[in-house]
Amino acid sequence: MKFLNLPLAALLGLALTACNSSPTAEKPAASVPAVAQAPAAETGKKRLLFFGNSLTAGYGVEPEQAFAGLIGQKIDSLKLPYEVINAGLSGETTAGGRSRVGWILKQPVDVFVLELGGNDGLRGLPLSATRENLQGIIDTVRRRSPGAQIVLAGMQIPPNLGQAYARDFKAIYQDIATKNKLVLIPFLLQGVGGDRALNQADGIHPTPAGHRIVARTVWAVLEPLLQ
Repeated sequence: MKFLNLPLAALLGLALTACNSSPTAEKPAASVPAVAQAPAAETGKKRLLFFGNSLTAGYGVEPEQAFAGLIGQKIDSLKLPYEVINAGLSGETTAGGRSRVGWILKQPVDVFVLELGGNDGLRGLPLSATRENLQGIIDTVRRRSPGAQIVLAGMQIPPNLGQAYARDFKAIYQDIATKNKLVLIPFLLQGVGGDRALNQADGIHPTPAGHRIVARTVWAVLEPLLQ
């Protein structure tokens, strides 16, 4: 199984529907080694790219224990013609993702999984900006990889900033998926967010067991696209 971690900063906290009532900002950690991407013509495989924050990057667990790595193992076991690229970056906001997505897409992809926005919500950033940035990322993917399937991972946040803000934040994902005819994962952390047994000591990031549940949630959506 070809599993690539892009040369991005390593991993730290995204608090999404966690048991902690007060959100904490992510801090940069040590950088990870660069791993070259082989051209598709050389590997003969299509590209499945996960683009997100520390949830995607797999903070606090080994790469093969994070949900993206588990998806890669599943793909490998089924001998599907895909390589998995993990473009998760700790602390990433939608604005940051919008600024770097063009660089990430120097080579085309076939499936693009977009997991961003949680840090925007936790910081109380304007929902209009989050919506605009997510749309900008989607537009860039469609320009750079016109044939790519885009999967949008839905997010939710605790109601620290008010019920209305949390409700409107959640609605962004369904709205954008409908507008752009995207495949939607309604909530990436379904069955994991807020469960202390499935999160690390920070109450924020999934344990390996939590990532296994996330991987099942993601796989249920991805499998029909990859078969």
